[in-house]
Amino acid sequence: MGSHPCSYIREDLISLCCRRTMQPRCGVSVCHVLVLVLCLSAAEDFDWTKNNHGSFYYGTFPTGFSWGAGGSAYQTEGAWDKDGKGLSIWDVFSHKKGKIQLNDTGDSSCESYYKIKDDISLMKEIRLNHHRFSISWPRIIPTGVKSDHVNGKGIQYYDELIDHLLENHITPIVTLYHWDLPQVLQEKYGGWQNISMVNHFNDFANLCFEKFGDRVKHWITFNNPWSVAVEGYETGEHAPGLKLRGTGAYRAAHHIIKAHAKVWHAYDTQWRGKQKGLVGISLSGDWGEPVDISNQKDIEAAERYVQFYLGWFATPVFHGDYPQVMKDFVGRKSVQQGLGTSRLPAFSSQEKSYIKGTCDFLGIGHFTTRYITHRNDPTGRSSNSYFTDRDLAELVDPRWPDPGSEWLYSVPWGFRRLLNFVKTQYGNPMIYVTENGVSEKMMCTELCDEWRIQYYKDYINEMLKAIRDGVNVKGYTAWSLLDKFEWDEGYSERFGLYYVDFRNKNKPRYPKASVQFYKRIISSNGFPNQREVENWRRKAVEMCSSSNQLLAAEEQRSTAANILRLIHDPLTSHMEMVTEIVVPTVCTLSILISAVLLMFLLRRRN
Repeated sequence: MGSHPCSYIREDLISLCCRRTMQPRCGVSVCHVLVLVLCLSAAEDFDWTKNNHGSFYYGTFPTGFSWGAGGSAYQTEGAWDKDGKGLSIWDVFSHKKGKIQLNDTGDSSCESYYKIKDDISLMKEIRLNHHRFSISWPRIIPTGVKSDHVNGKGIQYYDELIDHLLENHITPIVTLYHWDLPQVLQEKYGGWQNISMVNHFNDFANLCFEKFGDRVKHWITFNNPWSVAVEGYETGEHAPGLKLRGTGAYRAAHHIIKAHAKVWHAYDTQWRGKQKGLVGISLSGDWGEPVDISNQKDIEAAERYVQFYLGWFATPVFHGDYPQVMKDFVGRKSVQQGLGTSRLPAFSSQEKSYIKGTCDFLGIGHFTTRYITHRNDPTGRSSNSYFTDRDLAELVDPRWPDPGSEWLYSVPWGFRRLLNFVKTQYGNPMIYVTENGVSEKMMCTELCDEWRIQYYKDYINEMLKAIRDGVNVKGYTAWSLLDKFEWDEGYSERFGLYYVDFRNKNKPRYPKASVQFYKRIISSNGFPNQREVENWRRKAVEMCSSSNQLLAAEEQRSTAANILRLIHDPLTSHMEMVTEIVVPTVCTLSILISAVLLMFLLRRRN
């Protein structure tokens, strides 16, 4: 089993108590009794054998619960080389052929850089309480080095965004690092492989506190550092695309944790007194459920899965050091591979004290669940990696709903389990759900996203059950407000409440049915009763049929324009003709047929 939260305070308490009472450390004393009492009162063990899925719960959230939606700079802003912005690692990575699905880039994306007022009007339509976005480091410090140059136009853009949000009574929740490291820092220092990133990131964060902290009261240092470390420096699927197996992810994570702690302390000492804000971190975590809850090895494997994922970052931030199970497994495998030291770096005692407690709130990003069972992975030097260090296998239930994205299955009960795990492991911290949502992966447009309505309904309800369990959740962020650039998947996956037509240079937005459903949840602050909630769904689907017709007409016009362009361009490839004409035409016909059938069925029902 992973380490109990008390294991991180036991040594300090025994040491302190024994100094005070002059007792030898090895003796059984009043100190140990005191520690035992403190441990029993400080935390409870998570019960892996108890998984009551239960029925849908009708009820409301606590007064003041905050509802929002989110996005990030590289995924939505566009304007990748405008107004003095520097290159990010994602600008460079996405421009390399073969790295992104269909060689898509975020060069223009949703063009949110030019659509502040338009997008805030969409937020007002849903009645959001907060909006989560990120600040592009190279947009305000083009080289990443503050002493080189600060870009005034970048500062101005975020000033306008924050001011317009507040004018419309929408609270900004701001992420400092959502993966877009300045390219200069990657080329010059090796990015997060280099300890120098800690000071450069601290300079960037302090500039943001100075410029925006009078209005921003919720800061997130890093978004999902697991992906930054593993997919950026271990598998190479994400920027900067390095494949440093078995070491790269651990080294990057080590520096990210130190950078987070330094920024938290900087805010605490220099800014908190006058700005009165909060600084947290947003960690992503799929839930890992034992295949067999009566099998101790499966339970231990499931806990390893969660500790190597969420605990890798949460345990240092709350308790000062890596999870004991990570230290044990990576250390043992490193010895078996003939290495002198563990591939997992170690914190000094001073660093442990410095890192511990650097979290005013915990952001949780959650999408799906896996079944976990124990498996012995090979330990040779050629096979060392973050994944084989865990000794486990991930499985899915074929009955779980899957809207098309190969990794995202709808397993609502896993959300409640994860939130309760956080409560027991980390002393019930203040939680903001910073990402939760579902994608679709389809060529054709479908605004009547009933599967997304079902996903939001079920996952938000499991969060409500977790709050009833005593979990301290203060807010929820639907992911995402808009369809956007989805990293290595390009535009092939869509998470948005609003559909974005990326083929149209104006990037128009169209509401999906889930907009109306989420809006009703927000207005009611939960789920009043079964009849009303079912009525929400019916009305949402009715409204989306008219939006589908509007979008179909727009796509017809767009297709006609493309045909004229292709007629005058004989060098256009057959593939472009397929993507520009055939697919949109088929999609348009499908939308029109769906809309007609839906209207026919609704009339018959009435």
